[in-house]
Amino acid sequence: MKAIALQQYGSADDLSLTELPDPKVAPSEVLVRVRAAGVNPVDWKLASGGLDALMEAEFPFIPGWDVAGVVEAVGPDAHEYQVGDEVYGYLRKDWAKNGTYAELVSANVRMLAPRPRSLSWQQAAGVPLAGLTAYQSAERVGVGSGDTVLIHAAAGGVGSFGVQIAVDRGARVIGTASERNHDFLRSLGAEPVVYGDGLNDRVRALAPDGVDAVLDFVGGGVAGESLPLVGDAGRVVSVADPEIQEQGGHWLWVRPDSADLAELARLADGGRLTVHVDREFPLSEAADAWRLSQAGRTRGKIVLTV
Repeated sequence: MKAIALQQYGSADDLSLTELPDPKVAPSEVLVRVRAAGVNPVDWKLASGGLDALMEAEFPFIPGWDVAGVVEAVGPDAHEYQVGDEVYGYLRKDWAKNGTYAELVSANVRMLAPRPRSLSWQQAAGVPLAGLTAYQSAERVGVGSGDTVLIHAAAGGVGSFGVQIAVDRGARVIGTASERNHDFLRSLGAEPVVYGDGLNDRVRALAPDGVDAVLDFVGGGVAGESLPLVGDAGRVVSVADPEIQEQGGHWLWVRPDSADLAELARLADGGRLTVHVDREFPLSEAADAWRLSQAGRTRGKIVLTV
């Protein structure tokens, strides 16, 4: 099979399209013919060695954890799926080796769900990691009807899902973003504010009594800086600042979860969750996709087509 691979830890410049053996299909796994793969910042962070203290890596290493594709083979006891089923998933394995930037990838059934029928392959591939991160963050702090929620980096891949999930639950959403993304946030149902110095004052201008919950999808200390806006630190969650735990908040590392993926698919097919794909690249141009991701100005998702 063709795949994008690294021969050692490196950067976008070290990615190469190469021929590698097809993945083996273990018990409880299926083989997926990849139609599209989502690009996430963790892909290039992992490839640079940034997660070496947490995860083993074996080279050549194929990046990528997000996938949408078709089941091509079924392993022993993987009775949940049949050949030809269309699936999507967040394929975070226990070590870095066979990722989704490839024509084929093996996947444990607990990391998959049926593909949302209302979404294109590219849109579906943009959902798993970012959508699960947003969904599990909202779950962690109990976002619900009547809440006022502050979402940091609300126009990004995770944030745009977080806005929609919170709005669907009946919450009022205030979202931070650069001014060029304010109309985009309004289209999702959020009230936009510019991030940076004086943010708390701008939020107070919209919500004089503060907010009920904070979802931080950017890091850099903004979760802690938002604590004066929320009465209960236990309703603050960050996916980027583990230090928030020392102040009573939550740090979340997203987990693969079939049931959560199925819920995201239900929201999408019900017209309650849209997916904005900022750019699509062919698999051979994965390096350019990484450079765009690293620029940090993406609205929505970046996706590779295979």
